[in-house]
Amino acid sequence: MKGNNNLVMALLATLTLGLAPFFPEPHFFGKVRWVLGGANGMQPMDWFDLFMHGAPWVWLAYELVKLIVQKARA
Repeated sequence: MKGNNNLVMALLATLTLGLAPFFPEPHFFGKVRWVLGGANGMQPMDWFDLFMHGAPWVWLAYELVKLIVQKARA
């Protein structure tokens, strides 16, 4: 049950902090697009912002991989 709780919490964090602000586009996607475009003009605050909005996505990916590995071993 604890594993599912972690997955639900990671999903909730991703849907809130990971996508906030929602309009005009999620912050995370704008920052990733900026980095993929060369990160020209990114200030330390922009990198911190990318980390803060990206952390829930990393957590969600970790929980999903952990769940897949557990299912494969069972």
